[in-house]
Amino acid sequence: MRLDHGFDPVFDHNSRILILGTFPSVASRKEGFYYGNPQNRFWRMLSAVYEKEVPKSVAQKKELLSACGAALWDVVKSCEIKGSSDASIQDVVPNDIAALLSACPIERIYANGGTAFALYRKYVLPVTGREILRLPSTSPANAVCSLEKLIFAWKTIAR
Repeated sequence: MRLDHGFDPVFDHNSRILILGTFPSVASRKEGFYYGNPQNRFWRMLSAVYEKEVPKSVAQKKELLSACGAALWDVVKSCEIKGSSDASIQDVVPNDIAALLSACPIERIYANGGTAFALYRKYVLPVTGREILRLPSTSPANAVCSLEKLIFAWKTIAR
């Protein structure tokens, strides 16, 4: 099924890092915001890295991102996808990440997992010329990586 992303990027004048996922999960699309699946460890990981309280509402999530100097978006604007499976993503149209990079002072770009990393390198890197660093996925599908391992790996974004 072909789907459009539907979420705006989250950023402000304090955004120094950009975290990119692939495409919103079914649970995120239902909630209307990033990482809406309660099993996804993104918000718990980010809160732990920055030693902040885990946000509950969308407003609190946006406040956390701002406090961390983080922008958040996905590589894919629209695609064919089955459920929430990144492995099923086909026929990709990328988001205009170059426009976002010109709108705020992003210093570093991070991929939340291997698929976001690969899609960025294929579709966005040739346009922006800006490298991306791959971090382990916070998805529940990445069960081999515990929350503690995620927090350790993701601490690099706070440096």
